[in-house]
Amino acid sequence: QVQLVESGGGLVQPGGSLRLSCTGSDFTLPYDAIAWFRQAPGKEREGVACIRFREGNIAYYSDSVKGRFTISRNNTVNTVFLQMSSLEPEDSAVYTCAASQCSSWYLTRPNEFDYWGQGTQVTVSS
Repeated sequence: QVQLVESGGGLVQPGGSLRLSCTGSDFTLPYDAIAWFRQAPGKEREGVACIRFREGNIAYYSDSVKGRFTISRNNTVNTVFLQMSSLEPEDSAVYTCAASQCSSWYLTRPNEFDYWGQGTQVTVSS
């Protein structure tokens, strides 16, 4: 299977924005769905958003990011984006994309995902 590659992490001030990207190592994305998880030091991995490519790119969000994060897919560049706005220090974590399930239930079940990227660090701090 194609490996997943994330990019776009970095340091941002509280209230700022970042956009994360997830694509395949060969610039394809041969999966039915992509999810974003995050994990902060000492905390469990948390599913934040996912998008299912069939059924019109339906998306799901965790309550902690709903209204602040937007997941989308660009078919032309075979990339899934996670646009993060109104960032808070509590959003600091390593963000990783995974394939290939998507639903509210799957966001709480990281063990159901077989394919993972390496992750990208997001730090929200002044």
